[in-house]
Amino acid sequence: MVSHYTSIREVIYIAAKMGWRIYQMDVKTTFLNGFLQEEVYIKKHEGFELHERESHVCRLKKALYGLKQTMRAWYKRIDAYL
Repeated sequence: MVSHYTSIREVIYIAAKMGWRIYQMDVKTTFLNGFLQEEVYIKKHEGFELHERESHVCRLKKALYGLKQTMRAWYKRIDAYL
């Protein structure tokens, strides 16, 4: 979601007028570090190779941005919190 500069100014103006506190949240990193319920494996990145373990893959313990399971992991966590 993209905010317009005038909308942000209006919100800040109203908050200042009403004496409210303003908090900032970075939504881009919302999906990072979510806990996964499923076992998810990825290929090793180029340059991250151990000669004695060339056929091994990496198991993710936390969600990454762009992963199909990331949205579900985030939703379960926010649903449990709310």
